[in-house]
Amino acid sequence: MDTLTALNKFREHAESFVPLNEAEWQALVPLLEISTLKKKKNFAEPGKVCNHIALIVQGSVRFFHIKDGEEITGYFCFENEFTSSYKSFLTRQPSINYIQALEDAQFVSLSYNSMQKAYADKLIGYKMERLGRLIAEHYLICYEDRVTSFVTQTPEERYNKLLETGGEILQRIPQHYIANFLGITPVSLSRIRRRIMKISA
Repeated sequence: MDTLTALNKFREHAESFVPLNEAEWQALVPLLEISTLKKKKNFAEPGKVCNHIALIVQGSVRFFHIKDGEEITGYFCFENEFTSSYKSFLTRQPSINYIQALEDAQFVSLSYNSMQKAYADKLIGYKMERLGRLIAEHYLICYEDRVTSFVTQTPEERYNKLLETGGEILQRIPQHYIANFLGITPVSLSRIRRRIMKISA
């Protein structure tokens, strides 16, 4: 994806939280970074401070940690979603989980230092503070939804919810990652997928 298209995607998504006029947008652009990540490479990893919050403009990522030598998938982020090891980003403490590209990915991001500059900027400071708060609220809502779903929903209901956000991208993700995220075996996921296909046929 070319630079202009990537930046426009960021502007469009940011404006779903906070409107930006042209002068404000032009003040923000120099603070943005465009980067790419090859499949299986890490956006964040344990023991290192996560220095960026990024909009995924192309591709998808997986959050996971390793326990007793086994990878435990905790979350996915898809195109047009912000991603970060957000606690690490905010507190400047090392991350405790991996964020890994599931496929070749492209990001438009703000470094921690650039975010602080944006907050201090007289022209865009107020709106960037608001954007930061709304993104943080979004993270909290996603986390609460995730915890609640494991108490109140079946694996099939959780999979259907994932289909709503991931769409066709889920077809590009190894199924054992999805099964791990749902807390079920790949065989159980296959059964769920067959049932859904029969219902939608």
